[in-house]
Amino acid sequence: MVPKGKLITLEGIDGTGKSSVARMLENKFPDAVFTREPTHSWIGNAVKRSIGSDTDPLAELFLFVADHAEHIATVVKPALNAGKNVFSDRYSDSRYAYQGATLSNIFDDAMGFVQNIHGGWTVVPDLTILFTIDPLIAVTRCAVRGEKTKFEKIEFLKTVQGNLIKLAENEPDRFVIIEAQKELTNVEKEVELVIHEFLGSCSP
Repeated sequence: MVPKGKLITLEGIDGTGKSSVARMLENKFPDAVFTREPTHSWIGNAVKRSIGSDTDPLAELFLFVADHAEHIATVVKPALNAGKNVFSDRYSDSRYAYQGATLSNIFDDAMGFVQNIHGGWTVVPDLTILFTIDPLIAVTRCAVRGEKTKFEKIEFLKTVQGNLIKLAENEPDRFVIIEAQKELTNVEKEVELVIHEFLGSCSP
C-alpha cells in the first residue's frame, strides 16, 4: 500500500526549541498525528536509560534502531496509510547524526554505517525541518531547563550539527534549514509557513 499521508520531521541538536515548535504545530494541525523518538514504548524507555548511562555506543545504536522499527510499524505507517499527516519530533536523521558522532572512533564513515542499517525498511520523511543554533547557546538553554545528558557537550553538539547539515546538503529537496536563535514566536511563524506551503504544494 502506497502511503497517502505525509511524514514531516523536526530535527536539530538539543536546545534548539524544536519540541516547543512541535507543541505549537499540534494546535495548528489538529488532524495530524504527532509523535517523537525516542518513543514512549518500553523500547523507547530503554533508549532513554541508555542515554543517561555509559552504555556501549554500538549497543546504544541498536536500541535506537529497534525503537525506530517499532515506531514505524505501530505509529508511522498505520497513520500514513490512513491518509493522516505525521509530525515526528526527531526521527532517523537524529540517529544518523548523533550515533554517527558517537561511533566516529569505531568506523571511518560512521554516519554512512548507520544510514546503511536503515536501508530498505525505514520510511524516508517527505519534509524535514532542521533547526540550527550555536551549540554554546544550545547547551546554555539545556542547563537553564535543568536538562543534562552525555550528549549535551559543546564539541559533541558541534559534530552532531555538522552531521545534520551534511545530511541537508545531500538532500536539499527534503530539508528546510531554519535559524533557531531568533525569538521563538518568529521561529514558529516561519515553520508554520513552510509547512503550509509544503502541504499546499502536495494538494491535487
